Amino acid sequence: MTATDRALELARAAATAASDKLATTITGIDVSDQLALTDVFVIVSAESERQVGSIVDEVEDVLRERGAKPVRREGQRDGRWVLIDFSDIVVHVQHDEEREFYELERLWKDCPAIDLGVVGTEQGGR
Repeated sequence: MTATDRALELARAAATAASDKLATTITGIDVSDQLALTDVFVIVSAESERQVGSIVDEVEDVLRERGAKPVRREGQRDGRWVLIDFSDIVVHVQHDEEREFYELERLWKDCPAIDLGVVGTEQGGR
């Protein structure tokens, strides 16, 4: 099983929104074979807590325009790692330090990467 067309559309829109706010890295991972709850993880990092918040706001605005509402948001208070669950996709927006420490891409390395059509300001993912 692979990610649905809708999930891929939302993931690409989220990645573009993050890129517009100068995310440092942006990665997409198809987790549909491993998880029944979602199809795609979009993992984004930023240099500061303020930038994390800016990316989160932009991703939510862009996806709302496409008819996707977040069902859950976690981590907003600290601004170091915010998880936004849109059902079809889950967007992780992390401070660069959290991204390096937790290495979500390594944890999900058995899942295929997705070309989101954008790259971060430093690198294009894994």
